[in-house]
Amino acid sequence: MKVSTGKFRPWRAALLTAGLVATPLLSCGPAAEADVLSVEGTPEAVGDTRQAAISWTLGAQYDATKSNITFNVYSSRATRIEVYIYKTPNGAQEVAKYVLTKNTTTNVWSTTVSVATLQNTYGITGPVYYGYRAWGPNWTYSSTWTKGSSVGFVTDVDAQGNRFNPNKLLVDPYALEISHDPTNPSNTDGTLYASGATHRLKDSGARAPKGVVLAPDTTSYGTKPTRALKDDVIYEVHVRGLTQGDSSITSCRGTYAGAAQKAASLAALGVTAVEFLPLQETDNDDNDVNATTTTDDNYWGYMTLNFFSPDRRYSCDKTAGGPTREFKAMVKAFHDQGIKVFIDVVYNHTGEGGAWSSTDKTTYNVFTFRGLDNPTYYSLTSDFQNSWDNTGVGGNFNTFNPVTQNLIVDSLKYWKDELGVDGFRFDLASVLGNTCQHGCFNYDKTNTGTALNRIWRDLAPRPATGGTGADLIAEPWAIGGNSYQVGNFPSGWAEWNGIYRDTFRKDQNQMGLETVTPGQLASRFAGSSDLYGDDGRKPYNSINFMVAHDGMTLKDLYACNSKNNLQAWPYGPSDGGEDNNHSWDQGGVLADQRKAARNGLAFLMLSAGTPMITGGDEFLRTQYCNNNVYNLDSNANWLNYTLNTDQANFKTFTQRLIAFRKAHPALRPANFFSSVDNNGNVMEQMRWFQPSGAVADSTYMGNGGNHSLAFRIDGSELGDSASAIYVAYNGWSGAVNFSLPWPGTGKSWYRVTDTCPWAEGSGQVASPGSEAFIGGEGYSYGVCGRGLLLLIAK
Repeated sequence: MKVSTGKFRPWRAALLTAGLVATPLLSCGPAAEADVLSVEGTPEAVGDTRQAAISWTLGAQYDATKSNITFNVYSSRATRIEVYIYKTPNGAQEVAKYVLTKNTTTNVWSTTVSVATLQNTYGITGPVYYGYRAWGPNWTYSSTWTKGSSVGFVTDVDAQGNRFNPNKLLVDPYALEISHDPTNPSNTDGTLYASGATHRLKDSGARAPKGVVLAPDTTSYGTKPTRALKDDVIYEVHVRGLTQGDSSITSCRGTYAGAAQKAASLAALGVTAVEFLPLQETDNDDNDVNATTTTDDNYWGYMTLNFFSPDRRYSCDKTAGGPTREFKAMVKAFHDQGIKVFIDVVYNHTGEGGAWSSTDKTTYNVFTFRGLDNPTYYSLTSDFQNSWDNTGVGGNFNTFNPVTQNLIVDSLKYWKDELGVDGFRFDLASVLGNTCQHGCFNYDKTNTGTALNRIWRDLAPRPATGGTGADLIAEPWAIGGNSYQVGNFPSGWAEWNGIYRDTFRKDQNQMGLETVTPGQLASRFAGSSDLYGDDGRKPYNSINFMVAHDGMTLKDLYACNSKNNLQAWPYGPSDGGEDNNHSWDQGGVLADQRKAARNGLAFLMLSAGTPMITGGDEFLRTQYCNNNVYNLDSNANWLNYTLNTDQANFKTFTQRLIAFRKAHPALRPANFFSSVDNNGNVMEQMRWFQPSGAVADSTYMGNGGNHSLAFRIDGSELGDSASAIYVAYNGWSGAVNFSLPWPGTGKSWYRVTDTCPWAEGSGQVASPGSEAFIGGEGYSYGVCGRGLLLLIAK
């Protein structure tokens, strides 16, 4: 979970429950009179500079000659909508306004504005900034209304859940960029955007974020990699944290341009896909208000303000259009190195948040979706008076509504087709499988009307064998209800495998406290067929990870007995965070901490599935035992590339083990390992062994008192250059001798790595061709306590 606090973000409402109510589903189509700007060419097909034709008409779009701008916005419940036009984004009043006309069939409100009029009559010669004001049943329109007045006010929320307030300037949900965040160094007053008796008459127009009207951009995002997901190594990182503390970056640290300068070094590490924490515009300008405290900080970015806009704070070029151009240039830099770009997207809740108080149904933020069509965009309680919350941060986005799904899919297509993104990781994705709009929550992967299934149908997923398309990864849980769904997403979806993480953590760090059987370890090593094989999915649908941004780092997992989140800046304080981390400091022995981290990294690189590491884990980055650093935009949380000897050695260990994985397709199977091929022939693709060399039968595998396990993969049956690969893991505290299996006719075993302290150093993973000779079948090899051995047959 992601937790956020602050005066603009008072969304710690308790989970709300109520009875089921039915509400009609709505559909949205394009307004007939809208102009659509069309640019020929498909970027993914041609891999070049051109923007694909936008397939939707909502938002603000220039016509083909840039002579007119058409504004289109959806609302089924508004009775009047006006667009306000601004010459400057912040601090000034509008220079023009226009009334929109409703298409009663599509519920799309539209108007077309002459660019010449904006220039000649209103003096707008630069970017066009805009926002909407909307009236509805709970605040009726009157020609006598003026900004900041109560004319027409009926109630903050009516029985149908409407929360219209014309005193609040509304961000266009389809804006391609927005000018700034609601609160920022020039405006720290978040109450401007609130409803309720105290705040409803405050006019937000001058200070509110505005949409930016953008012409099509021709910046190249390069040629997209077509690699199959099974062959990826994912590197999850914060775009600002990647370079903000990097002294080798001489300009534009902490930005898209800065990140572009790291593409070559990440390629050298072996990374094939970089997964950025949220880059859609989020409320993080507050971070610059108190730059040396955690007050109001939203470092991670899991509070999305707009689903189309690249976050302006992460752009070195902050002019209108600058974030879009710079983001695409960054994507090209990674594509040029053969690296995919994934982004973490948050469609389960938004930056508008929830109720300011659990006892007050009237005071909510109103600056975009809520002020346009609250019951369409948000799941509400059965009485329509409050948000329904499965996220813990303000209420569910109404993902079962077709109009909201249109927004989700259109924005995903924009990032994929227009900005060059290769894949998406969906935060709290169980909410996308919700089948109830208001008054309840129910996850159902079989319902064809869910956002999950809509995304799969409409977004052109990447084929299993590789090719064009998008990689789709779910975080398969949320809060409450039937939201924990690891292994239960629709066919084709990849998932963060939290059971993989917890199984290995418990076995490493909680022997005697948690029972883990060798069979459970084997399931995780072999791709978790128990989770993904029953619905036709494959090993690579399991995104294997030991740590992620949300929790401890790899180093801290083995150096901290518990979280320590209440430290002073820059290490904290951070509230929240998981209490049960399955972590252990290895008795305080530093060499054993490094050994445990090597094991954790080795598990990932030697398991079937798709491995993910977190930025800095390759050199044992620490968060000083803070496991919820969502609010730490600090030098203690940015990656620090000044490495000591142990860190440099671990980076080499990581680089070489990634290279070993990439060199051996037997570790990246397209299908689950099988003992019988399609013709009925007996195969031995993967066989499990006891330390004695005997086959690990069901009795051994089911005994939680056994803590050592080995396996042999037959590489010759899987097209591998190594005829066999052997892995022995000793989970005991003392050394265990492993009797080696048959390496193949005329072959012997050679050591790639031993994670034990005796081998620690820059050469702990042997370079190809320099592996040490060990012996043949029956050779007894001693693996230290809590150590791992990797051999190949040659």
